Amino acid sequence: MMPEALPVPEPDNQAATERLAYILNLTVTLTERLALECQAFERNRPLDVTQTLPETTRLANLYRHESRQLRQTPEILQGTQRADRMALLQATEAFDAVLARHGRAIEAAKTVTEGVVRAIAHEVAAARCTGAGYGPGATQTQGPSTALTLNQSA
Repeated sequence: MMPEALPVPEPDNQAATERLAYILNLTVTLTERLALECQAFERNRPLDVTQTLPETTRLANLYRHESRQLRQTPEILQGTQRADRMALLQATEAFDAVLARHGRAIEAAKTVTEGVVRAIAHEVAAARCTGAGYGPGATQTQGPSTALTLNQSA
């Protein structure tokens, strides 16, 4: 479990190194979690993600906070080793790749889910009785009609 967001340190090498290590660890952890979620989506098991979603969301919010802070004050990492900064850069590139894969997996799951909902709605509508009209001679061969609402934006 990742700690809460760290305050912006004073510009000294030790604090900068600790900050870089924290951001690197956060990036790697979030990348691993998103990769696991991608695998669940790709195996058509989106419900597996619901168990880890709160922690992933918390880490994503921390990452968003830390990356915004780093963009606004890049001197946070001043005094760190070049190799450590390159490790963070590589971790960020891996995160971006997994994030793109995650987006595609979610979009695919959404498309499949929408298709299933539409197919069910179509079958329900086809199975409904439309009745023969109004008046004393009107007939209805099946049970009463029921309303079905389908949200197209879901």
